[in-house]
Amino acid sequence: MPDRSAGPSARLTVYSRVGCHLCEDMQAQLLRLQSQLNFEFEVVDIDEDEALRQRFNVKVPVLALGEDIICCHFLDERSLRETLT
Repeated sequence: MPDRSAGPSARLTVYSRVGCHLCEDMQAQLLRLQSQLNFEFEVVDIDEDEALRQRFNVKVPVLALGEDIICCHFLDERSLRETLT
């Protein structure tokens, strides 16, 4: 069992855009798993950065840990768990 007293074990990024229902779904799922898997996440709007928009335009939402992509479009809980262990 992870030591939660030390704070979150990872900081994930959700590349997203406003009005994207898949993005909203992924964020809701992450919120439900957050305390159990001990991570933080930030949401980055790709439409505010041309390079991110070009990189992720049709892939959003994209869940990443640093430069490593965990999943696109839908939350892959198994990949998330593997990444965090």
